[in-house]
Amino acid sequence: MKFSDIPSHQTAKERLRAMIDNDRIPHAVLLEGPAGIGKFALARATAQYIHCENRTDGDSCGVCPSCVQHQSFNHIDTHFVFPIVKKKSGQTTLCDDYIDEWRDYLSQNPYMDFQNWMTALGSPTSQPTIYVDESDALIRKLNYTSHAARYKVALIWLPERLHESAANKLLKQIEEPYSDTIFILVSNEAKKILPTIYSRTQRIELKRLADNIIADDLTKNFSVDPADAMALAHIAEGNMIKAHNSLNLSRENHLFLDLFMTLMRQAYQRHVKELKEWSAEVAALGREQELRFVEYCQRLIRENFIYNINRPELNYMNREEAIFSSKFARFINERNVQNIMAELDNAYTDIAGNGNGKIVLFDLAVKMIILLKT
Repeated sequence: MKFSDIPSHQTAKERLRAMIDNDRIPHAVLLEGPAGIGKFALARATAQYIHCENRTDGDSCGVCPSCVQHQSFNHIDTHFVFPIVKKKSGQTTLCDDYIDEWRDYLSQNPYMDFQNWMTALGSPTSQPTIYVDESDALIRKLNYTSHAARYKVALIWLPERLHESAANKLLKQIEEPYSDTIFILVSNEAKKILPTIYSRTQRIELKRLADNIIADDLTKNFSVDPADAMALAHIAEGNMIKAHNSLNLSRENHLFLDLFMTLMRQAYQRHVKELKEWSAEVAALGREQELRFVEYCQRLIRENFIYNINRPELNYMNREEAIFSSKFARFINERNVQNIMAELDNAYTDIAGNGNGKIVLFDLAVKMIILLKT
C-alpha cells in the first residue's frame, strides 16, 4: 500500500512523511476518525514507507523487496494486532491463528468493513476482542531486534477493543518502547481507548471523505453513473464502506421507490382500499426492512422539499427518484413538510417498539391523504 493508493488525507500524509524523512518518528502514533475513510490503509502505507529501501518522490517505491513483502502482508518486521474470537472457550487463541483469514480480509477490504471481519472470523454476531494473550505474544515478538529493517512496526487495529488486562500490559511497552519499535494504532472510537494509552500517543485525526472522492471511486471501480454515484456518496456521509454497501442495496432501493410512489399516488387519489393493501404489503417485509423503508421515505421527502428551491446541486437522488420528483415535489411544501416528517418519525418509533406494522403503516397512509392536500 502506497500513499498514492489512498484518496484524500493529504495533510496527514504530509505530516507522516515529514516525521519519517526527518527521522523524528514518534514511538506511538494514533490515527483516529470515523469508520470507512481509509485509516488502516494509511497506517499500512506508513509502515511500507518506513521500511521502503528506495523512497521516491515522497512515497514508497512499490518494487523493492520490502515493498513487495508489505503488499503480500508478509514483512518480517511488521506485526499485526486485531480483534479476534476464541476458537474454544478457555483455549489460548492469538491473531496468528487467524493470519490467513486476516490477509484475505486485508486484500479485499481496504476500508476495513468490521462486519466483513466478523464474518471472516466465522462469528458474525460475536464481539471480537484483543485478549491479554495477544499482548504477551506481541511483547515477545518485540523483544527481538528487527531483522530486515531499522524499525519494527506494530499495527494495532481497533485498540478500543483491547481487553482491559491486555491494554494495561501493552501500556508499559508503549511507555518504554525499544528504540527500534514503532506502534501505529488505528481507531474508529478513540474515546473508548484506555486513557493512559491514548495520552501516550501522537494523535492524527482524519476527517470523513468528501462526497466527490466517494463518487469518483464508485464511478471508476463500479461503473456507476456519475449522477447516481454522487447521490450515493451524499447518503454515505463520507463513509466508503456505506457507499460500497449501498450498491448491494440497489434492488431494495428500487422496491422502496415503488412503494413510496404507490403510497403517494394512492394517498393523493384517496384510494383507501388500495392503501390498506399497500400497508399489508410493506408490513410483510418484516420489522427491519419496514424501518429502512420509513427512513427511505424521510430521505425522499427531504429531497423533494429541497427540489422546490431549484438548486440541483443540493439534490442527491438517482435518476429514477429524480424523474418521479420532477412531478411530485410540488406537493411537498413549507405547509406540510414538517407534519409529514413528524408522522414518519412516529411510524418509525412505533414499528421499532414492536407495534403492529400493518396498523401503523395504514394509519400513516391515511394521514398522508390529508397532508398531501395541505
